[in-house]
Amino acid sequence: MREVHADYSVSISELKKNPSAILAEASGSPIAVLNHNKPAAYLIPAETYEAIMEVVEDYELGKLVEERRAEMGDAVEVDLDDL
Repeated sequence: MREVHADYSVSISELKKNPSAILAEASGSPIAVLNHNKPAAYLIPAETYEAIMEVVEDYELGKLVEERRAEMGDAVEVDLDDL
């Protein structure tokens, strides 16, 4: 059985009945949505999702910086006054 990575869980049918109550009960914590007792999805607050996306973007930018640093040997030196 797959591990559930949330303190709160709800079946899809329970979620359909009263989603607002489920969200209120979780108080901003992640909610595992279960289908046949297996995690099918996770609900997280918008602020949490936005913070995760910022971390992902920072990670991707960091990878790009490292790739470009590796290419520094191919760079051409330019004097700004010559531009």
